[in-house]
Amino acid sequence: MTTPTCRACGTDLKHTLVDLGLSALANSYVPMDRADQNDPRYPLHARVCNNCFLVQVDDVVPPSEIFSHYAYFSSYSSSWVEHARKYCEAAAERLDLGKDSFVVEVASNDGYLLQHFVAKSIPVLGVEPAANIAKEAEKKGVKSLVAFFGKETAEKVVAEHGHANLTAANNVLAHVPDINDFVSGFATVLADDGVSTFEFPHLLNLLEKTQFDTIYHEHFSYLSLYAVEKCFEQNGLKVFDVEELPTHGGSLRVWAQKTTGTRPETDRLAALRAKEADAGIATLACYEGFDAKCRKIRDDLLAFLKSAKTEGKTVAGYGAAAKGNTLLNYCDIGTDLIDFVVDANPHKQNTLLPGSHIPVHAPDHLKVAKPDYVLILPWNLSTEIMKDMAHVKDWGGQFMVAIPRVEVIG
Repeated sequence: MTTPTCRACGTDLKHTLVDLGLSALANSYVPMDRADQNDPRYPLHARVCNNCFLVQVDDVVPPSEIFSHYAYFSSYSSSWVEHARKYCEAAAERLDLGKDSFVVEVASNDGYLLQHFVAKSIPVLGVEPAANIAKEAEKKGVKSLVAFFGKETAEKVVAEHGHANLTAANNVLAHVPDINDFVSGFATVLADDGVSTFEFPHLLNLLEKTQFDTIYHEHFSYLSLYAVEKCFEQNGLKVFDVEELPTHGGSLRVWAQKTTGTRPETDRLAALRAKEADAGIATLACYEGFDAKCRKIRDDLLAFLKSAKTEGKTVAGYGAAAKGNTLLNYCDIGTDLIDFVVDANPHKQNTLLPGSHIPVHAPDHLKVAKPDYVLILPWNLSTEIMKDMAHVKDWGGQFMVAIPRVEVIG
């Protein structure tokens, strides 16, 4: 077999972060009538580049198979929509955006973010590869281009709409196999004094909190500020500011400009560079032992579920989240240990989770089944979920999570 190479810098990838075995595509939910069919499974192996320290999985699935018809609608998380609203307010004020400005969001999903700029009469364009989701954005008044973003798409946007004063890219930088073409597209679409913001889960949190369930095939890369700056430098962008955010278990929002931009670097950027350096983010030692920590979580969760089964207890899951599917597939958990999962997204209800084939129902099914334990799979939304599902305690049910450790909450 040939040695895979880093998608950012081309260095041979010889170092493993974690090998999660064979896994089904995390967002490819299975119709009920295909319950007796086996889902395709692909290697899920995360490696570390010893040059630019980009963590990445092997490019085994074409993006068109993952993103052209997608089951994730951002607007089903009220906290995420509010997060987007606050960003729009802050960005509009910071950059003095108005009716003569132009904002582009890449991976604009169902218009969850750009709708807030539309409400301010600021011209927008969403670039979204999933036609089914872009259609929902159009209903919110968000003009959308159905396309994968890269330099070619950026040139098309400029030709038809002009350059952007602001581009936003939330939780998409990790989703592109050709990260260099993707990033260079932002340098192309930006006005000379324009700004690009990117949000992505911070690799440091993944490592420190053993968030291995955020690893799945559509996440091609796992990002530190260090690796992002290396990638941006070679593709026409430079970072001038960064924010640490609580979203998705701990994320970064980087503010970038063209390499010719004149905005000064902030103290926050210097502080985060120092924080990563102290953690050894650009040393292989920082990544050692992660695989063993993942195996411990797997063993602990299986032990808990098997013990609950022996005691006659029932377990359900909340949230048909992609990260949950990584967890369930890695642990080889099926309906023998978890009876069902509930999710507020009607597009996921009445389907089966990929790989595990655990059925997905509407949240009201919890009241019917009254499980003893509810395993929250999107642990980053635990507070929101426990508040919305507080009635679980009415029958003595308890919530639990598996990341960063297996524990019953409260």
